[in-house]
Amino acid sequence: MTKQTPGLEVITTHMNADFDALASMLAAKKLYPEAKMVFPGAQEKNLRNFFLHSTSYLFDFLRIKDVDFSNIKRLILVDTRQKRRIGKFRELLGKKELEIHVYDHHPPSEDDIKGDFEAIQERGAGTSILTEIIRKKGIKITPDEATLMALGIYEDTGSFTFSSTRPEDHEAAAWLLEQGASLNTISDMLTRELTAEQVWLLNDLMASATRTTINGIEVVIAKAKRDRYIGDFAVLVQKFMEMENLNVLFALTQMENRVYLVARSRLPEVNVGEIAMEFGGGGHPQAASATILDKTLVQAEEDLNRFLLNRINFERFAKDMMTSPVIHILPDASMREAGDTLTRYNINTLMVIDENRTLKGYISRQVVDRAIFLGLEMRPVTEYMNVEFRHVGPETTLNQIQDLIINSKLRILPVLQDSQLLGVITRTDLLNILIERSSTPEFVYDSQEITSFVRMKNIKNLLKERLPIKITTLLKELGEMADELDFNAYLVGGLVRDVILKRKNLDVDIVIEGDAIKLAKAFAQNKKARVRSYPKFGTAVVVMPDGFKIDVATARIEHYESPAAPPEVRLSSLKRDLFRRDFTINTLAVHLNKGHYGTLLDHFGAMRDIKERVLRVIHNLSFVEDPTRILRAIRFEQRFGFRIGKLTESLIQNAVNVHCFENLPGQRLFLELKLILQEEDPVAVIERMHDYDLLKFISPELKLTEGVRAVLKRTKGILVWFNLLYLGITYERWKVYFFGLISSLSDDALKKIIERMQIQDRDIVNAISTRQEVNTAFKELSQLKDKSNYALYKTLSPFTTEILLCSMAKTKSEKIQKSISTFFSRLKGTRVYLKGKDLIAMGYEPGPLFKDIFDSILEAKLGGEVSTRQDEIEFVNRRFSSLPKQAKS
Repeated sequence: MTKQTPGLEVITTHMNADFDALASMLAAKKLYPEAKMVFPGAQEKNLRNFFLHSTSYLFDFLRIKDVDFSNIKRLILVDTRQKRRIGKFRELLGKKELEIHVYDHHPPSEDDIKGDFEAIQERGAGTSILTEIIRKKGIKITPDEATLMALGIYEDTGSFTFSSTRPEDHEAAAWLLEQGASLNTISDMLTRELTAEQVWLLNDLMASATRTTINGIEVVIAKAKRDRYIGDFAVLVQKFMEMENLNVLFALTQMENRVYLVARSRLPEVNVGEIAMEFGGGGHPQAASATILDKTLVQAEEDLNRFLLNRINFERFAKDMMTSPVIHILPDASMREAGDTLTRYNINTLMVIDENRTLKGYISRQVVDRAIFLGLEMRPVTEYMNVEFRHVGPETTLNQIQDLIINSKLRILPVLQDSQLLGVITRTDLLNILIERSSTPEFVYDSQEITSFVRMKNIKNLLKERLPIKITTLLKELGEMADELDFNAYLVGGLVRDVILKRKNLDVDIVIEGDAIKLAKAFAQNKKARVRSYPKFGTAVVVMPDGFKIDVATARIEHYESPAAPPEVRLSSLKRDLFRRDFTINTLAVHLNKGHYGTLLDHFGAMRDIKERVLRVIHNLSFVEDPTRILRAIRFEQRFGFRIGKLTESLIQNAVNVHCFENLPGQRLFLELKLILQEEDPVAVIERMHDYDLLKFISPELKLTEGVRAVLKRTKGILVWFNLLYLGITYERWKVYFFGLISSLSDDALKKIIERMQIQDRDIVNAISTRQEVNTAFKELSQLKDKSNYALYKTLSPFTTEILLCSMAKTKSEKIQKSISTFFSRLKGTRVYLKGKDLIAMGYEPGPLFKDIFDSILEAKLGGEVSTRQDEIEFVNRRFSSLPKQAKS
């Protein structure tokens, strides 16, 4: 034992010390060389094992029973400043002559000790604070010391994955690596295999876990009991959190005569550090723990539930629940106009407001229908509207709204501010919120990943895991910009769907409840980006400096005057904007505003359909309004391996029977056909188009005969072969399939397709003449007496890559296939180095002679006579040296 000197300095930390506590003590020892390191009590098992197996020369610890408390003049606290967590050292806090220095990274609490010197900073690990000071002071450390300090940072930041991690943690770890920290040692310490006892404990926790919803927040509580202590409980809880991708987890385990609590949270609404403090523990808002004495497991769980009810207070207000903007009419509108508006937007109640947005009343569909039946269609709505209505303000709470709607039997509740209509809350809105709020689903431990997503409320960690950091950074910045402008911003569309399906997709579509163009311009200015706006539709495209594009749109609703007609657009709310989408799986939205970032909104059962792998339309007239959705349904069905729902399939057949494609603009049909042919397996989609009798809408002559089917299947194999050649030849894959699809059509039918679809692409427009030229070329190939590469090159080079690939699929001639293969693999990339200016420099005058010279060089090159630029010069001088002298300058 080291002899004590008068006026002792002591470095200590919290009870149940972890690696960050140990590393912080060691780092503090570098700043206070004369101080003694003393643990206030027990350490975590990982830490005890580390002492048993590591180099003991790093540590000069005093046992707490060997410390003369009366001789302590300075107490140095690291990784904590809570009185209740420093054990026996609390007895010193009343000493007047005691000097206290504090180094801590935890949030403030009511139990905090006030230091004479404090270094309290927001970091993922306490070691990072001390490392930064050591680095700035130029204090030398050994590689072993650097390793232990880095171990503390890696452990407390979850290897830099916890949300409490800050850039300074990365900088501190980087400096420690420069000082010789061993990543192998750190990895060995942090990735130990679980013992059999730990595996059983983890299994019991998962089996016992239940979900409960407290004030709208879903919380998982797990518990277990053991006769003796099992170490690394926090590690097991973290594994549980990650395996099930949970947002909030509280784990309680009774071991020996104590109950241990470990808590994790990914939601800002749940500060687990505060809840752990109720039990005498502490930690961060995201990670905390406590050791509970003198209570049974049942009592601890009861206390936990009580603390959760008091601490989790996620109150919802009318402004958070209402639908806005509201579809309305003016007071002088007729009953006929009211009926048309109700039908156009598929609603049952219509608000009546004046030019100042003052609510005058509302009228229901039943009243309007009855008035029209009675011949009153031209009377103003003011004569029959309801002028006695209950209303609420934007800050009215959910409980108050619930009382009003249920007790007063209201169908709709206007939200007013200074008599102006802000939004409405329907009975259905309230019912959905109450179902969500009271939901206590059984915990499902399922091997299928998608199952665990079905009731997920927040997917910010999923976004972080499955999207590039560049995109998640942009999403957060868009949410912050929306906050500044007092708008709501949402990530919508295929990207949300594909994040859940674990498919690659980088198409960012944002919907704004507010003014999308205003937000786009402000965001573009902030990011030094360009913006293209389209005021008629309330949309904009932000083009970032690196060319990345973000589509931004104001929440809107569409109305179709007739089947297949272009939609009329009107501003609306997010829910109504999502209602205009094609299928339920495309209606998911993720809130981007800072206070709600990552919250998943599912208004139309998209998560259920994704789980069941079913494709469903949102409403029954969807295909009549826009027939291209039929093609999209088939495309998505094949891409995702889903099945089309029974009702949706019936609606497709109905739309086909009423010939809804006949009024569809040809350009839109062609665009959807291109998208189909760009799919990974377009042949499967075409097969389904055949099943639904849709090919006739491309051309009445188009049939999926065995011959066409064989060409398309061979096309698939040929494209795989061509891509594996890695020739660097660019081509448009969809065109190869298109030429294969129309291969059996007559010239007249092909001409009608081009006219009907208003196709401008030159390759397709020239397809009729090209088809004749290809037939002629293939006939020449089969009869070709000259077997030279040059002859083959001259025959095939006029045709595009797409035409030749399709021709390989169409022909049954092995000779022609080999010829095309030889052309691609050996001849197509052949180029002459010399240019016209080179020939002029060599003394030749421009004229028809140049073509002869270049053709001769090409023939020689294809024949292997020349290869380099110098070879070409020598060839020209040799071949054309006998020209008359006047041909040269």
